[in-house]
Amino acid sequence: MQNLLDSYLSKSKEKRSDVIAYLAALDHLQTVSPSIADLILKELVDQRTYLKLIASENYSSLSVQLAMGNLLTDKYSEGYPYHRFYAGCENVDAVEAEAATLAQDLFEVDHAYVQPHSGADANLVAFWAILTERIQNPFMEKLRKKNPDELSPEEFEELRQLLCNQSFMGLSLSSGGHLTHGFRQNVSAKMMRAHTYDIDPKTGLLNYDTIAKQARKIKPLILLAGYSAYPRHINFAKMREIADEVGAVFMVDMAHFAGLVAGKVFQGETNPTKFAHILTTTTHKTLRGPRGGLVLCEESLSQSVNKGCPHVLGGPLPHVMAAKAIAFREAHTTDFRNYAHQIVENSHALAEEFIHQGLKLVTGGTDNHLVLIDLTMFGITGRIAETALRQAGLTVNRNMIPFDQNGAWYTSGLRLGTPALTTLGMGKKEMKEIALILTKVLKHTKPETVKSTGQLSKARGITDPKIIEEARTRVQSLLDQYPLYPEIIIS
Repeated sequence: MQNLLDSYLSKSKEKRSDVIAYLAALDHLQTVSPSIADLILKELVDQRTYLKLIASENYSSLSVQLAMGNLLTDKYSEGYPYHRFYAGCENVDAVEAEAATLAQDLFEVDHAYVQPHSGADANLVAFWAILTERIQNPFMEKLRKKNPDELSPEEFEELRQLLCNQSFMGLSLSSGGHLTHGFRQNVSAKMMRAHTYDIDPKTGLLNYDTIAKQARKIKPLILLAGYSAYPRHINFAKMREIADEVGAVFMVDMAHFAGLVAGKVFQGETNPTKFAHILTTTTHKTLRGPRGGLVLCEESLSQSVNKGCPHVLGGPLPHVMAAKAIAFREAHTTDFRNYAHQIVENSHALAEEFIHQGLKLVTGGTDNHLVLIDLTMFGITGRIAETALRQAGLTVNRNMIPFDQNGAWYTSGLRLGTPALTTLGMGKKEMKEIALILTKVLKHTKPETVKSTGQLSKARGITDPKIIEEARTRVQSLLDQYPLYPEIIIS
């Protein structure tokens, strides 16, 4: 394999320090483990070969990536800043404190906890913080004044019964919620009594009167708002009103749209930070940082949130917290705010062209970064469509539509997102072209007939090879105009 840094220095006039560091690291990896270095480069080539339309993915900066590759990964630092269970954490304290301060300022909240390794971890931290802090019960008040080691076996059993008997409400998976919002096979539905609410089957939208009626009946400890595949705004003011009426803690999982909050796209009643008691998010997706999680909360919950370790987490990842700090700093800029607004403009343009082409969209459009296509009109499953589009050079993910008869594996829909394409610099014109390419592939794809049964396959489809070839040519034209990390020269 060629020496990447030498090639860059000989071909590039710019000589950027971040690129030099990145390529030097890859060159070193070639000497240590050629197979791993080769796979990293293959992933770069792969992502340069396909248009990334997965709503939950993005491209982080080289600075964010470089912040993760250092000796901070070697340090154990259980606890939180200035309150550790290991010696020698002074520098980790400073890193974590800076990341937390930047997150607090970015989202305008009282407290930020930057340790969670993922959005699912962040949700577990939030759940346990609420459980230990907000249960109004004489027994809990007594326990809060005790050292855990002083609890009798009978008290432990009573504590388990009390915690696991709490109720919470979250958006159902079939209506666009997340696994951690109460899906029966997820731990969230095993540690508490999970109740889910659905979108209105007629409109595809949240019906706040219906949610309020359900909440009055259940009286949950936690009312959870947020989504994985809901293409519209949530009125967080109304959700907070419902929570207050029934005495619930209002929690928001904004993993998908945190970048739109940070970028000041979601304002007023659509900005969850103004209404939630506690919020969770990932730090990748629209926020464009490293893979990881984040918990934001009001001051009254901060001490319990800081005990994510030992409640849920093990050792923090200081190198990833450093990368989070870089990403939060990037998100403080005007460039990022412009980027966040362009994400939504691109999503609108993509949806409008799909509608113009006659496609059916869940809710008839979008208010955010994602578009959900109903494939039933084509007679193919999401799995068939996903495979055909990948062959055509478009990376998407299959997704359930509301009340999907094909379930979560085959699905009847596709979820598309614009964050990554927007990072590449694409605009509304390119969204129209992508919509045209994608629509043409779908219209020329049909399910394969299973020879043994004569039935139509849910997994395998057939697309005209000429259509695939045409699509790849058009995709490549877009990629040539908007290359991924163009500063990285590897050929």
